[in-house]
Amino acid sequence: MSRVCELSGKSGLVGNRVSHAKNRTKVRLLPNLQEKKFYAPGLGKFVKFRLSTSALRTVNKIGIEAYCVKEGIKLG
Repeated sequence: MSRVCELSGKSGLVGNRVSHAKNRTKVRLLPNLQEKKFYAPGLGKFVKFRLSTSALRTVNKIGIEAYCVKEGIKLG
C-alpha cells in the first residue's frame, strides 16, 4: 500500500540529513498516516480512510462530508 493520504493527497518527500561536518545522507520524509473509520450519515454506514494527522484534525473540526465536499471527493 502506498504511503499517501487518501483525502488530502499528501505523500512523502526526499531530502538530506546534514551532519555538523556537512555530510549529506538521503532520507525519506514520510507523512504521519493513521487508519480511521468515520460515520457518514449520508451513506448510513462507516467509511474507513488512511489519512494524515493534519487531514484528521480538519475532518474532526468540520466533519467528513463537509471535508469531502470541500476537496471534491465522492464518498461511497
